[in-house]
Amino acid sequence: MVNGLARAAALSLIAALASAQSIDRVVERLNRLEKENETLREQIRELRDEVEKLRGAPAANAPTIPERLEIAERRIEEQAQTKVETSQKFPLRFTGMALANLYRNGRQANNADHATTAARIPGRATSAMTFRQSVLGIEYRGPTTFLGGDVGGSLFMDFFEGPTENNNFAPVRMRTANIHVDWKTRSLFVGQDKPLFSQRDPSSFSFVGVSPLTAAGNLWRWQPQIRLEQRVSFGERDMLRGQIGLYQTSEEATTTAQVAFERRRPALQGRFEFAHEFDSRRRVEIAPGFHFSESHVAGIGIPSNLASIDWFANPWSKLEFSGLFWSGQNIHHFGAFRQGLTIRGPASIIAVRSKGGWSQLAFPFTGRVTMNLFGGVHDDRNADLALNNIAANRTGAINFMFRVAPNVILGIEAMQIRTNYLGSGNRKNNRYDLSAAYQF
Repeated sequence: MVNGLARAAALSLIAALASAQSIDRVVERLNRLEKENETLREQIRELRDEVEKLRGAPAANAPTIPERLEIAERRIEEQAQTKVETSQKFPLRFTGMALANLYRNGRQANNADHATTAARIPGRATSAMTFRQSVLGIEYRGPTTFLGGDVGGSLFMDFFEGPTENNNFAPVRMRTANIHVDWKTRSLFVGQDKPLFSQRDPSSFSFVGVSPLTAAGNLWRWQPQIRLEQRVSFGERDMLRGQIGLYQTSEEATTTAQVAFERRRPALQGRFEFAHEFDSRRRVEIAPGFHFSESHVAGIGIPSNLASIDWFANPWSKLEFSGLFWSGQNIHHFGAFRQGLTIRGPASIIAVRSKGGWSQLAFPFTGRVTMNLFGGVHDDRNADLALNNIAANRTGAINFMFRVAPNVILGIEAMQIRTNYLGSGNRKNNRYDLSAAYQF
């Protein structure tokens, strides 16, 4: 009996000790949880303080309200000193390009900075650097409308006129200018620009003062004109754009005789462009065009007419194909040869028949590097020419353009001009050009 009581007492003691140990562990856990809860409450208080600071309390280094007002006033004063505005409150934007050309011309350039034909008699090879082809432009757009159309326009100038830029007074020349009104499906254009049938140009920094491939298929002379344009859409991707215009020609004296002629004559021009978009980046454009006018020389009316077709296509992202082809007669007033008329006597005036054009392949390898390969030809009918006139002029060029910054482009170009003189044979001139353009 005693032994049984002893064993029971021993078991009770062991159970009590085990229970005491369990209670100690529970108490330890509770203490640890209390500490963790205290830490969490402290973090929550800190987060609340941060939120309150963000909501209303200023940061220690933030400017006060008086300081902010002072900064705003200074900025307003700066804008008042530097802003450009017109008397009629039109939005105005300056644009253009500062262009430096370092070039070398062969002996057949006849000492011209930008020879467009190879001279019949050689001179000296020349090298120089020029900034004359830099361009300044102003673009403007009216805040109101005219008869429901938006009014805008532009004016572009350069420093190309004159022998060099070392003159005491750098000559400024107007290149193009226009005022246009745009409605939803039509536009009215009044200004000075390229002929309506020749709206495209090859890509070159070597020739900016005159269009690239001048006298080799690119008819470009900027002249006063009025245009009316009508646009017709066929679905989301096809559009027809018809343009008709009155153009003022600039007649040139012939080299074979000095006769009376009218310096300016009206002309009728037209162009009809069909455009199709394959997607947001790829498209094709093709446009036939025409020109009709009449030159008045020695009291005789000599017709000037031309038919043309120009195009642009980029079927792949790394290829662009563009160009112009034309055929006509008496087209000297478009920046071509000054031999549109051959005068062989008081009653014998011949309109020289011509054909020509140009094309370009552009390879935009990346967003920064593009290669352009282009060439053109102007071919006059030999039977209409006088001895030593230019029978044909051919030009080919290749250039690379490197965009080293968003508005800075470096270019390198090699060009060869081959000129065939009636009765004298072929002449050749090479030109090499390094350019740096800062566009703004």
